[in-house]
Amino acid sequence: MRALPLISHRSPDDVLAWRPNGPVSVGLYLSQVRSLADRLPDSRWIVNLCEDRYHFAVLLGACALSGRVSLQPSSQSAQTLQQLEAAYPGSVAVTDDPGVSSASRMIPLPVLDALPVHTDANMPLIPEDRMVAILFTSGSTGSPQPHAKTWGKLVANGQAEAMALGLIGQSRVLVGTVPVQHSYGFESTFLLALQGGCSFWSGKPFYPQDLADALSRVPAPRLVVTTPFHLASVMASELPMPPVDRWLSATAPLSAELAAKVEAASGAPVHEIYGSTESSQLATRRTCDGPAWTLMPGVRLEQEGDITCAIGGHVEGRVPLSDLIEVLPDARFVLHGRHADMVNLAGKRTSLAYLNHQLCAIEGVRDGAFYLPRDDAEDRVGRLVAFAVAPGLDRQTLLAALRHRIDPIFMPRPLMLVEALPRNSTGKLTRQALEQLLEARAPAREADAG
Repeated sequence: MRALPLISHRSPDDVLAWRPNGPVSVGLYLSQVRSLADRLPDSRWIVNLCEDRYHFAVLLGACALSGRVSLQPSSQSAQTLQQLEAAYPGSVAVTDDPGVSSASRMIPLPVLDALPVHTDANMPLIPEDRMVAILFTSGSTGSPQPHAKTWGKLVANGQAEAMALGLIGQSRVLVGTVPVQHSYGFESTFLLALQGGCSFWSGKPFYPQDLADALSRVPAPRLVVTTPFHLASVMASELPMPPVDRWLSATAPLSAELAAKVEAASGAPVHEIYGSTESSQLATRRTCDGPAWTLMPGVRLEQEGDITCAIGGHVEGRVPLSDLIEVLPDARFVLHGRHADMVNLAGKRTSLAYLNHQLCAIEGVRDGAFYLPRDDAEDRVGRLVAFAVAPGLDRQTLLAALRHRIDPIFMPRPLMLVEALPRNSTGKLTRQALEQLLEARAPAREADAG
């Protein structure tokens, strides 16, 4: 069995990460990985809760080197950690946040700068079939599900993204607004640095001012790894940003209108990544160039009826995809919405993604989402509910604007005005979060119905 390097095509003096106190070289990173590997608890399962992207990187490297597995939950709630402890007996959670507490076994990450220096200059090699991480789905349509990742596929993953984005030989500093535990943040900040020749900022800016501050602390050229939610926030803030070389978006559909605004304001192209935790990333596109996606090197699609599967390249096995896909020539395809998003009312079909786009395209709407309550979801029929964040608009004005955009059969009953939508750290709206929001607004539902 082959063994592959922890970091590809890099010298010890190259910069891998940028921290508040300055750059971190590949050599220092490898030294800290080796030292931490010697000090990890005697458990195969390590729950990697480190919020700092560099801390996460050192811990995952130590796990990979020592044969342990990094568990990367989509949530750090006490309930999630208790479920992990039950599913992975003997697991130990490692955190860099001293304020975090739960019922799970938890230890603090050692102070990395205090670890002994390793003088071994050789690049660590890891068997390609070694399972090094288990990622979990976000739970946007149900309970989070685990998906194991082997080292060989992760190496191919990072290299495929670098080739797809044209980054080979063109180092970028990656500034991510998404958590590194999430598959998108994991692939497009961590793997792209280790296997694609980039470096990354250790923090996780969330608000527009945070992003501006982070960009000011790293050198150009800069690539921002973000989401449609964060891009919309940046545009709404009108804050001046340090120059950005490229924007990368994922986790939700990005409208061509928003992408065009970002490009016009920043002078930098906006690209998207398509994929899932189950399949890993699969394709890229520049949003303003049209709806077609281009598959990453080695990946191919196979179809049987309405079901499309991803296979080949860095994909672990043969993975059914959740979307309705139209395959085009030259390794391209077009998305037509998620299977779970399809709604059938009185014989008419549409998707929640389309309805969300129409709602959010109304002038004055900052955020919005349609929702099909669980009682109606099984047969995809019933009364739609919609939530809108639209300061300055009343319900009747918003409904009137919406009637010009969608078929009357899909008008929401009720439409609720809210101060904010309960998006998670990647900008997603989980079904559970929308259910809770609907329940919380139950006393006002009759007044909102119309």
